[in-house]
Parts: sequence; C-alpha cells; structure tokens
Amino acid sequence: MELPRATLNFRGPIAILSMILLISCILGAAFVMYVLIVHIRNFGDFIPCFLALCSMLMGVGWSLGGWRLDTECPRDEPIRFNRARRKVYVYRFRSNSFKLFSRTEWGVHVDVFDWDDLHAEYCSAYGPMGTGGKIEMVMLAVREPGTNIAKDRFKLAGSQEDGESYWAIAQLFMQQGPHAIPAFDRPPRDWNNEDDTLNIARRLAPKVKWPEHIDLESRTAP
Repeated sequence: MELPRATLNFRGPIAILSMILLISCILGAAFVMYVLIVHIRNFGDFIPCFLALCSMLMGVGWSLGGWRLDTECPRDEPIRFNRARRKVYVYRFRSNSFKLFSRTEWGVHVDVFDWDDLHAEYCSAYGPMGTGGKIEMVMLAVREPGTNIAKDRFKLAGSQEDGESYWAIAQLFMQQGPHAIPAFDRPPRDWNNEDDTLNIARRLAPKVKWPEHIDLESRTAP
C-alpha cells in the first residue's frame, strides 16, 4: 500500500519570488560596482558598498536555494507499506541550505524501516503564519528496538485530522490486510500526472521514480 505525502504543497510563489530576488540582487550588485569604480575615492566610502555587496551575495544564495527547493523537490514523497515484509519504505527529499550546489546533500533518498519500530506523534508549534500562527503535523518516529528512543522522524501529514486518518489506514493494512481498508468514492490523486498545469514549479518538479531494486522489493513478499 502506498500513501501520498507531498511535503511541499504550496509551490510556485517561492520560485517566482526567488527569480525576482535574484534579478534585483544582480542589478543592485552591478550598480554598486559602478559606484565603486566611478565615484569611490576614499576608504570610508568603500565600507558601505562592500557591505551592500555582501548582502546582495546573500540574497543571490537565498534565491538560488528557494528556486532549487521549489523546482527540485519531487511532486510527491510517498510512503509504501509492505505487510508481507513488515517494512516501510519512505521516499524522502533532502536539501541543505548551506551547500546549495552539492549533489550529495540534495536529492531523493529512500529509507527502509521496520514497521514494529514506528510510532505516530502529534506535534504543534506557533510561528509567523497568517492563520493564527499554529503549525501542526503528525510525525512518525523510528524508535530503537525495545526502547522509546527515537533515532529518526519523518512527516506523515500536515494536519492532525489527515495524520490520524493515514495512520489508521496504515494500521488496518499492516494488521489485518488490504481487505480491511474502507472503499473510497474517488481514486487517489496521481501526482505524476500534472504536466498540463500552469504552475512552473510543479511542471519542473521531478516525477516520483522509485529505484528499481526498492520498487521490486517494496511490491513483493520475501
């Protein structure tokens, strides 16, 4: 069984704002360089221009990171549950804000966990959001066998309601089998079938493609 888990739902504006910031920083840096070459004659005037250039370089880094995150994060990050193997396969995208051009720190990794080591957790925090500031999600903690020490966590859903529903479905499947899952009126959304969207970030985002050996293992019994 496979559950969808799009960790980046609000896509598009980040890429657009990143491009606006990048162009603004490049034009600003060009203007500062012009001032440095043509008008600066003493060291005291050089310091503000140097600080301005440093801030624009930081803006370039932020813009490149935002663009890469919005266009390289896959369209979905699903979780597969294999009842026969009692394994859980997590399709995860990882990024590193400090290593913008790294190939190893950016990209999709598939992690495999034992079902018996998973434990659902509800988390909530307050931040500068327009909906009152409360951010909630349901995480799955991977515990050390025989202990309550979590060695890893990953997001299951972005709300308590969705998280409870997904976790209940996963438990029914793993404990009783596919016949225990209730029937749904509509088929699940195919995140890979979004090539006709006008959202540039979703069009550029890579489709979900499991590694061949993981795809075979997660679909078969031992």
